[in-house]
Amino acid sequence: MKMMLVILVSAILTENFVLSKFLGICPFLGVSKKLGTAVGMSAAVTFVMVLATAATYPLYAYLLAPNGLDYLQTVAFILVIAALVQLVEIVLRKFSPALYNALGIYLPLITTNCAVLGVTLLNFTKGYTYGQSLINALGAGLGFMLAMVLFAGVRERIEACDVPEALKGLPITLIAASLVSLTFLGFSGIANNLFA
Repeated sequence: MKMMLVILVSAILTENFVLSKFLGICPFLGVSKKLGTAVGMSAAVTFVMVLATAATYPLYAYLLAPNGLDYLQTVAFILVIAALVQLVEIVLRKFSPALYNALGIYLPLITTNCAVLGVTLLNFTKGYTYGQSLINALGAGLGFMLAMVLFAGVRERIEACDVPEALKGLPITLIAASLVSLTFLGFSGIANNLFA
């Protein structure tokens, strides 16, 4: 249980996929203008991360690795992720058309979101069990949500500020993203000392 908590906390804070590993930057910068869309996108990414891990772990462990097909890992995982994103897209279109329209092009881009693929691949690199992989995927999704919500708040505050003309738009957004990323460096080492 202690190990699961360490994996969860480190995935959220110290090994945050957006702010520490710099994976999933496209939706981070593209959908974080408003808090509502940031939360919706984060929930969709978290859902896909957990389901993708639940589907890809057995696929790799029981089909690809035993048959010497490890080299098909990335292709197989992308196909699974694409199918799951289509499922999320259908559900959102049916039950939340406003969120579906707000997410726009970024929803299908979850398929190529390197954070989703990254979490499925890194679970094997770190040697996690199936349960640990699911906890890591949940933590990665929650960390993605934390980064998106924090940055959406920062961007809403920036919109209300008087930004110099040369920094308006993308430059101030990138400066703000780098500052938010630096704040997460303060969490480095927390997972190692959490239960020491």
